[in-house]
Amino acid sequence: MYIIKVKGIAKIPDYVQLRDEKFTLLAYFRVDRPDKSLDKLGLGDKLEYIMEMVKNLPFGQIAKLEI
Repeated sequence: MYIIKVKGIAKIPDYVQLRDEKFTLLAYFRVDRPDKSLDKLGLGDKLEYIMEMVKNLPFGQIAKLEI
């Protein structure tokens, strides 16, 4: 799985994309509201790990998420 942090502009907030190995979009959520999207994917228990990666990830870069 891959994670991408997208910088928002003006009134559009920052977002996070989670994509699978074929780069299909699995989840798209605001940085400040990840709960529902991660729960739907079954990753609610990995919330802290994923958000720590998001915090350290520069905008626009893609990182491999080992889950």
